[in-house]
Amino acid sequence: MYFLVQANVYLDLDHYKIFDVLEELNIDYHVINIPPTAEKIDFKTERKDVFVYGSVTIARLAKQNSDWFPGSFYGGNHLYEVYSKYYGENLLNHKIAVHKISEELVWKKNEIKFIKPYNEAKIFTGRIFTEFEWKDFVFESLENQSNRITKDSIRLISEAKRTIKEARLWIVGGQIIDAGYYKFNDNAPFEEKVSEDGFAFTNEMIKLFNLEEAFVMDICLTDEGWKIVEINCINSSGFYPNTNVKSIIKALNIYFSN
Repeated sequence: MYFLVQANVYLDLDHYKIFDVLEELNIDYHVINIPPTAEKIDFKTERKDVFVYGSVTIARLAKQNSDWFPGSFYGGNHLYEVYSKYYGENLLNHKIAVHKISEELVWKKNEIKFIKPYNEAKIFTGRIFTEFEWKDFVFESLENQSNRITKDSIRLISEAKRTIKEARLWIVGGQIIDAGYYKFNDNAPFEEKVSEDGFAFTNEMIKLFNLEEAFVMDICLTDEGWKIVEINCINSSGFYPNTNVKSIIKALNIYFSN
């Protein structure tokens, strides 16, 4: 398989690992810069067995190249309105409201809300906001002409819930290839490896809905058990320091080469 990898992914400090792995595994690849305002990928190849990796921009634009396989999995089943029908109450944010970012929200006294982008996953990072923090964020974002947030951008809003620990799992061909924690909250004890019950929960979710041939699932442990935080497109999911990049790239190359 041929990897087309974006070079200018500035926010992901572990992004560079993919280049070392591709070299070690002797996998063909090409490095490309993609401006945030690009409308197409300025790259031509006779090969059809192309897999893209980088930012949301390259994942989104690669969908224009319908002859690339696997190309990009961006959109489709990754949309909340699709996978929520299958995962239901297993989602951390099951009950949601969807509005344009410019619409006023109603806040209760001392209320906090979880707010994230709806259909443009990386235009800002989903997190918990107070009323003041959200209004300040909206004002600054709409004033800043350099980002992709506009008054018509769609946001997802749900009740803020406490999580104990959170993990990212990489899934290829219905199998968990790699898993690692990226966040421990409160006084949760550190664990080097994702617990067996976390794996069991993820496998149950894959049985409910194997969303794509390759995708990323973030899960969390709550007072109500394990929940899905969100589903991520594998073409633009970032690595963490404990991610086994070699295992992921090797699995992708073997699965899609066959």
